[in-house]
Amino acid sequence: MVKVVLAGCGAMSSVWFEAAAKIPHVEIVGLVDIDRARAQTSAEKHNLSGIDIGTDLKAILSSTKPEAVFDVAVPQARKELVLTAFEHGCHVLTEKPMAASLSDAKDILKSARQHDRIHAVVQNRRYLANVRRIRRFLDSGVLGKPTSVHADFFIAPHFGGFREAMDHVLLVDMAIHTFDAARYMINAAPEAVFCREWEPSNSWYKSGSSAFASFNFGNGVVFNYRGSWCATGMKTSWESSWRFVCERGTLLWDGFESLIAEKATSERDGIFDVVERVEVPGLSPEDRVGGHEGIIRDFVAAIESGTQPETAGTDNIKSLAMVFGAIESAEQNRAVPIQLQETE
Repeated sequence: MVKVVLAGCGAMSSVWFEAAAKIPHVEIVGLVDIDRARAQTSAEKHNLSGIDIGTDLKAILSSTKPEAVFDVAVPQARKELVLTAFEHGCHVLTEKPMAASLSDAKDILKSARQHDRIHAVVQNRRYLANVRRIRRFLDSGVLGKPTSVHADFFIAPHFGGFREAMDHVLLVDMAIHTFDAARYMINAAPEAVFCREWEPSNSWYKSGSSAFASFNFGNGVVFNYRGSWCATGMKTSWESSWRFVCERGTLLWDGFESLIAEKATSERDGIFDVVERVEVPGLSPEDRVGGHEGIIRDFVAAIESGTQPETAGTDNIKSLAMVFGAIESAEQNRAVPIQLQETE
């Protein structure tokens, strides 16, 4: 049994509680939140009566002595929370983004190494079935190598709370998912980015609810991202809508269930290549899926085996570097390099 303290009992924590409840050898032994009443309500809602509840993480860790901490706090609180967990000998699974800045992220990874603790990030889009299928299909070379990838994200949620007061809200709080999924599916590292942010007249956010970013990847792929969190009507999937343009064909994913691929044949119809539909294979037995549940299972398995999970912070910081590279580009109105060597 792996004993866990969950810190941060806001709306997002419900997904964590529900996922953890499906894993028999995970036991939540404590809850921490700046609002004790909110933590108490969460305990009652998820049938966790009798566990330790409080506002002081150090006190709860001292009393419960868990093996791990689930960090579901707001990004601004992340560094202090995670470092405290490491100091108490805990492994940490944290919500995205892994830190509020690249310097904070580097401090977190340094502390994880010093304390020999596992640190991983919830990048649950990697655990979607279609993301796994796309990665394997592109790796197969059926369509040739990708040359450009395009992702559209247009949704208009009225969250209320901290998101609407954030700087660079779309890039920091949501685009990190799309950037990480792109990096995984393309199987390459970004080298440079040009980005523009703006605030439409109908926006209810403080800063950066709309953005365009174009990344150059080391294998010659260009990744274009377009997004808005105040685009009312005709919304896309939360997973974005994707087009993968390859040397010999194109793959489309609507962000829901539809995966369609067409491959060029050796014939032409006038000026256009004749294309034919190509089946995108289903999941393989080794594909790890399940969203938060899948990530928590892998995190617990890593604790038990002493290995590193797929979404380890040492890898995820590269996706965070994409976010802060895009922010730097938007602020300076120019293309900027992404210094991945500084994050390794």
